[in-house]
Amino acid sequence: MSSTPILSGAAEDLNGNDDVTALPLRHPWRWVAATLILLIVAWFAYIIVTNPNLDFATVGEFVFDPRIISGIGLTLLITVVSMVVSTVLAVIIASMRLSENPVFYSLAWFYTWAFRGTPILVQIVFWGYMGLLFQNLTLGIPLTDVVFWQVNTNSLITPLMAGIIALTLNQAAYSSEIVRAGMLSIDEGQREAAFSLGMSPVYTLRHVVLPQAMRVIIPPMGNELISMLKNTSLLSVIAVLELYTQAMIISSSNLKQVELLIVVSLWYLAMTSILSIPQYYLERHFGRGATRNQRVTPLGKLRARFSKKEYPQPAPQTEVVEIP
Repeated sequence: MSSTPILSGAAEDLNGNDDVTALPLRHPWRWVAATLILLIVAWFAYIIVTNPNLDFATVGEFVFDPRIISGIGLTLLITVVSMVVSTVLAVIIASMRLSENPVFYSLAWFYTWAFRGTPILVQIVFWGYMGLLFQNLTLGIPLTDVVFWQVNTNSLITPLMAGIIALTLNQAAYSSEIVRAGMLSIDEGQREAAFSLGMSPVYTLRHVVLPQAMRVIIPPMGNELISMLKNTSLLSVIAVLELYTQAMIISSSNLKQVELLIVVSLWYLAMTSILSIPQYYLERHFGRGATRNQRVTPLGKLRARFSKKEYPQPAPQTEVVEIP
């Protein structure tokens, strides 16, 4: 008696009704949490928009002000130059730290220790007031009166130059540790195999170690790029006319400090978003050797949505075939 339903079900399965209908798992608390978050965001936006102390007309007036745009250009210039030069220095310092030469190792260790151990604001002020320590920079034979070249320090190291030097040297110390971590993540056997094939240390570094280490290096270096972009605001202490300094100059004349801070924040958010795009594609590029199935990029999804390419149809459902 009890076997009849089972046989009936088996007969139905043999007729082709063997597909399982999967029901999605319900997440009620997820919707509750999302609703609470949206309510908090809406409440925060409401108190900002209805705040009578905020003059949004001033924000709109200065968001595309020529002085602000000029500050954005200088901010991007300082960021790009400092990051490119500091990355080159970081590779050199990291290679020295991994060298078996005690002089190279000690110099690299001292450099990293010195620049990571002092605040970046102190370094910026130090380079900005270098003229107080050395009135002239001279190139000649030490302990003699022979001078080949001499220049006033303040005319050579301008506030902009002092800012770039300070940010570059400080960033090189931090980036060298990131590059060193990436190099250490590569198996030692690959270096030994490269050396056994007759490759030089420099060739091995460029064509074997660094391409594989980039997968580890790129994410934290992208983070350092964003930090560098924001650290340029510290150059206001030596009067470099980057974005934050320009905004403070404007606010000192119209007394709209909060409105100008909103303008600065909007531009920093925009620049951070734009600089995150190359990091995403660099991670994908150098991650090809470690991940077989990478996610489709947003650009790829958009291209596929509007593409007229015909993709293969899914396989048909399994049908029961009765053998007489």
